[in-house]
Parts: sequence; C-alpha cells; structure tokens
Amino acid sequence: MNHDAEEPGYAHLPVFLREAQQLLEYLRGLSYEALKKLLCTNDRIAALNFERCRVMDLRQGLSPALLAYDGIQYKYMAPQVFERPYFDYVEDHLRILSGFYGILRPLDGVVPYRLEMQAKLKTDFCSSLYDFWGSKPYSELTKEDGVILNLASGEYSRVIEKHLDPRVAYITCTFGQWEDGKVKEKGVYVKMARGEMVRFMAENAIEEPEEVKRFDRLGYSYRDDLSSPKNYVFLK
Repeated sequence: MNHDAEEPGYAHLPVFLREAQQLLEYLRGLSYEALKKLLCTNDRIAALNFERCRVMDLRQGLSPALLAYDGIQYKYMAPQVFERPYFDYVEDHLRILSGFYGILRPLDGVVPYRLEMQAKLKTDFCSSLYDFWGSKPYSELTKEDGVILNLASGEYSRVIEKHLDPRVAYITCTFGQWEDGKVKEKGVYVKMARGEMVRFMAENAIEEPEEVKRFDRLGYSYRDDLSSPKNYVFLK
C-alpha cells in the first residue's frame, strides 16, 4: 500500500470503521508469530505489519483508498493521473472490497494494513472474515443500486455472491485468451484488464451495462458468442 501525506485529502471515514477497529484490537493482541501465521507472509512483511498494528490509528494519517492501494489493478487504473470528473465518477460507481474495512468508497480515508479476505481468522466472535462481515458489504453495495459489475477476484467476490438477491443484476467480466478450445484466464493479464476497465468506464462515464461491451483496451474485445447476460467475456 502507498501512504503519501502529499496526496489529496480523503473525503470521509469508512462506513464500517467500528468493525475495522474490532479487527484491529484482535490483531493487536496477537503475538508476532501468530500474526505472521495468520498473514501467511515472510518475516519482513510480518514485522512491518506487527508494528503497524501496534501504532495504528484508524482516524489519523489517512489516505484516500483509491490512491492507497498499489496492486496491478490500480497501476492500470492509474488514479494518480485521473481528471476531476473521473474521481467524481468512481466515487459514485466504484466500491472496493476489503478484508479489514469490509467495503470502501474510493475517497474513504484508510491506513496501510494487511489482511486478506481469505485469511484463516478464527476468533471468539467469528469463524472467518466471511463470517465476520456477513451481508454488510452486500447491503452497503446495493442500498442505492441494483446493478453490480463484478471486477473482483473470487476471494473477494465471494463476500457478495453469498448474499445475492435475484432482483439484483450481477454481471461478472471474464478477461481471457482462447486456448485448446476454451477460455483461459491468466492472473496478471486479468488484473491489468480489471484496472483498465475501471479507467475505461470513468473516461467514458459508463452508466449502462451494455456500454461496457465497447471495452477494447490491452488487445481485448467483447465476444458475444461466449458471453451471457451474467458473464461478459473479453478475449485477446
């Protein structure tokens, strides 16, 4: 994660800050070895996050979520060079799923952390992070909109899909290549495409799912013959 005090300020606090504080208190109570095991990481990253938990303040030193994450998706989304209308668009349309915060708006203020949704978190108050978050992210995601375009990995989309209401239109985007008579997705390229899709939607102020089919970046094009109303397939 990035943490740059010179970035534009955050707009608001995360919706589920109380729940994030509960998780923080639990993580803060773990020994170094227990935290390292939970995070499934090396000593360098474990030490960094052990210290983070010790000093973390969820209301101080915050960065906008969209600018705080540094994965491949975000590099290709390139929010650091967004024009103002693009920020307005994603604030209205984009939501970020998080193991630590549940769900975030792009301009929510966050601190650097590490807690993946699939972490084997078993406590006296939950059996997993999926159990901990329950339907809260889904309810927040759908309280003002009945259409979801899923650009998340399976690890994160699961927290939404477990609670889907048939009245909500849920469309997943598949980014792949045609090999050996079937569509194959390759991790890095999929992540790149997901970020590019968000940028494409922001630049074109996309409002209807049908308009998403015009996506043609990174060599991808929409394949109507392989797609369905619930799965839009784009192939290189």
